[in-house]
Amino acid sequence: MFKEYDVIVVGAGHAGCEAAHAAAKMGNSVMLITMDMGRIGQMSCNPAMGGIAKGQILREIDALGGMSGIVSDLTTIQFRMLNRSKGPAMWSPRSQNDRWKFTEEWRLALERNQNVDVWQEMVSSLIIKNGKACGVKTGMGIEIHSKSVVLTNGTFLNGIIHIGEKQFSGGRTAEKSATGITEQLIQLGFEAGRMKTGTPPRIDGRSLNYNIMEEQKGDENPEKFSYLPSSKAVQNQRSCHITYTNSEVHEILKTGFEKSPMYSGRIKGLGPRYCPSVEDKVSRFADKDRHQIFVEPEGWNTVEVYVNGFSTSLPEDVQHKALSKIQGFENVKMFRPGYAIEYDFFPPTQLNSRLETKLIKNLFFAGQINGTTGYEEAAAQGLMAGINASLAVQEKEPFELLRSDAYIAVLIDDLINKGTDEPYRMFTSRAEYRIMLRQDNADIRLTKKGYDIGLAEQERMDLVTAKINGSDKIIEEIKEMKLPLDEINSFLRATENAEIREKTSFYQLLKRPQLQITDFKTINNDIKIYFENIAPDILEQVEIHAKYDSYIEKEQKVAESLKKIDFIKISPEFNYHKVHAISAEAKEKLSKMKPDTLGKASRISGINPSDISILMIHLNR
Repeated sequence: MFKEYDVIVVGAGHAGCEAAHAAAKMGNSVMLITMDMGRIGQMSCNPAMGGIAKGQILREIDALGGMSGIVSDLTTIQFRMLNRSKGPAMWSPRSQNDRWKFTEEWRLALERNQNVDVWQEMVSSLIIKNGKACGVKTGMGIEIHSKSVVLTNGTFLNGIIHIGEKQFSGGRTAEKSATGITEQLIQLGFEAGRMKTGTPPRIDGRSLNYNIMEEQKGDENPEKFSYLPSSKAVQNQRSCHITYTNSEVHEILKTGFEKSPMYSGRIKGLGPRYCPSVEDKVSRFADKDRHQIFVEPEGWNTVEVYVNGFSTSLPEDVQHKALSKIQGFENVKMFRPGYAIEYDFFPPTQLNSRLETKLIKNLFFAGQINGTTGYEEAAAQGLMAGINASLAVQEKEPFELLRSDAYIAVLIDDLINKGTDEPYRMFTSRAEYRIMLRQDNADIRLTKKGYDIGLAEQERMDLVTAKINGSDKIIEEIKEMKLPLDEINSFLRATENAEIREKTSFYQLLKRPQLQITDFKTINNDIKIYFENIAPDILEQVEIHAKYDSYIEKEQKVAESLKKIDFIKISPEFNYHKVHAISAEAKEKLSKMKPDTLGKASRISGINPSDISILMIHLNR
């Protein structure tokens, strides 16, 4: 019935879509298997993409040749650049999206690729031969063979949904859970665990009073995620709104605590610390008399509203009663209640840096199966798993990124070397090279790498080359650009800047935090014309370079010095117990984790710098 495929991708969420897209774009035959073709690329939780650190990941996916940034741009209803008041390392793009259009655009993108086939059914087990993944078996007993398999099962593996004292099997509301894979993998020697996440109720926007809420508009000049010029920024935008819980809301929520699956102990899974349920917030932050609620529209042509900040699994009557006491929600109508979902995951320390399992060759895991949370984290893993499944089939060298290359690398490196005891979420604080890893320069950092493996197209390579050459040219020009002292001081007085005593180049002036490159346009008409003829993305690079070049240079030096140990290879057969000088904990953890480089060994929790120094001496011998 089916041919043998190069790559089978199980699951069509954000990880599965990126994995299928990447592998197919690189020339492989791909079979994408999903339990519901109508929910390809489904936004299961909030209808938004990007945010703190997550926006950087989306830009990186796009720079490598992935699809999530383009789909986000096509479906944006509001765009905001977060943290503009801080330095550029903290700027994070975020879009509000049309949930239904997002799913439609992802499906269309995959259908346009002739290398992608789709099959709608549950996968119940894997076909393993001689320690290698060779395909899957479906719930109907159909065998589909392949050269590699990528599992992106999301919250569906033995998923259980909780609403108050009610619980029922499901991977998402109104969707059944997936069974069989966990049990097989455990038999094969994998370690599994349970995690949980939650979602808020969905509300009828017609029942809300927006006039007494705070309006949150999009940026006046919205940007976009994709670097491609064919991807356009949103023109008209929908507003979100902000309101707050109060002490009366909290008291009502407390009446349902005894029926909460979290407090009764029915949920055993590990929950997300950085995205707590509203009952968890009320319990943990008892000193707070209110919590912020973001009222987010689900699309252009729907009244459905997402209540961000009110994730809950309390009984539905308690949810409704509490909501009705929030300002603006007095006459609230619910479309469906919030719920918690508990599901299987596999500790990611069982993977190598290619996201391939250590136990089974050509079997890759991506997304929530690895203990992560968030669309962007899932998409990044799916992209990398799809790339490496493709390269494995083509018998080419694997594709890996260093922590100094991308947030994507930080994510994967943290997962495989440190593991996670809660749903992993990316933050800028997790990246030690965040001045280098900005959202504005993801194309400069990564497009050449994506181009070299056949994922990023020629157009992207031409664009980034022009951007690099253009910014370098302008930097050199403004380093030489000077004006008479009186003219410069007149400009500085007008912009409320301290005057200077000797001629100074525009580049040196631009180092001043309070002076922006656009301010130079006010000096005279010739200079105004000069800067108006420069593309905005190049102007941005020039300004960031001028203001932060010393900090960037320091980070680059640190990265280069530490990069050396990332290239010192360790054989998987290396016997750590023969290195007597390292600690007992190091011997145990290194023997279990089997890092393939000294750099990865250094980032395993519990491994000390002294252990690494001793290992380096031993390896050099």
